[in-house]
Amino acid sequence: MSKKIIIAIDGYSSCGKSTLAKALARKLNYNFIDTGAMYRAITLYFIRNNVRLDEPESVTEALKNVNLHFEFNEEKGKSDMFLNVEQYIREMTIAQKVSEVAAIKAVRVSAVKQQQLMGKKKGVVMDGRDIGTVVFPNAELKIFMTADIEIRVKRRFLEMQEQNQNVNIEDVISNLQMRDYIDSNREESPLRQAEDARVLNNSDMSQEQQLNLALKWVEEVLSTKKEMAR
Repeated sequence: MSKKIIIAIDGYSSCGKSTLAKALARKLNYNFIDTGAMYRAITLYFIRNNVRLDEPESVTEALKNVNLHFEFNEEKGKSDMFLNVEQYIREMTIAQKVSEVAAIKAVRVSAVKQQQLMGKKKGVVMDGRDIGTVVFPNAELKIFMTADIEIRVKRRFLEMQEQNQNVNIEDVISNLQMRDYIDSNREESPLRQAEDARVLNNSDMSQEQQLNLALKWVEEVLSTKKEMAR
């Protein structure tokens, strides 16, 4: 697989987008870009600096001080957000606020611009909500992930328990429902399935099965590109 492409993975919260994206990137030797972590980092910055979300000028001014990039963490075997805020951006306090912050036009414009720069040389797997529709509408492979809400709640709850976060199942259900609504109904870059995206419902699939299916799609795309180049 010598020719590199852009792989855009979109979908709802706790569908396993990042898990699949990281596995794909590792297998293909691509860069993995977790755009959700970017929005969480911006949210953390806003909270720490008391940025008023209802004051556009304050938001715009704050964004001038937010320059995001990923640095590979050899100990963890994955990339962390700049300033090493990874351990904080996964907390429930950020999860409860991130969809609201990500819905702000100035925030999305700033983040999308940085995301497009990260994928300029291709060879990236990027996951989020608007990757295949807004960030990279011409991505060679678009995957839209989904799963039953019960499965998503269970995954998210177990993830937070593993991080020793004190949450109950009702909080997780409420948070996912709220994020689904905001992500799908926001005015700026709402969560949508791209017309040419391949749907991956992983409710009853193992991580290995998902990876094998995605790799099969990658091979199909690369084969098509090779044929067209002849």
